[in-house]
Amino acid sequence: MATNKYGEDEIITLDFDDGASFECGIMGVFDVDGKDYIALEALDGSEDVYLYGYKEVEDDFELLDIEDEETFEKVAAEFESLTDEPL
Repeated sequence: MATNKYGEDEIITLDFDDGASFECGIMGVFDVDGKDYIALEALDGSEDVYLYGYKEVEDDFELLDIEDEETFEKVAAEFESLTDEPL
């Protein structure tokens, strides 16, 4: 079994509307135009990275879909500049 670089508190499970779910490691939270976004790395052996809006709620956080294509492109460009990894 492959090991990952994330601690137990750095792993979340994404659940999709189609019933699929899988674990992701939290790569980090970063700012674009005054809003927070989060990068999640799929732990299924693929090289997939998921970007979401990020909102702290009490002792937890919410993931928010990035619905606007222009905003998503800005967030993806910022992620790439921070990590030197293309999406």
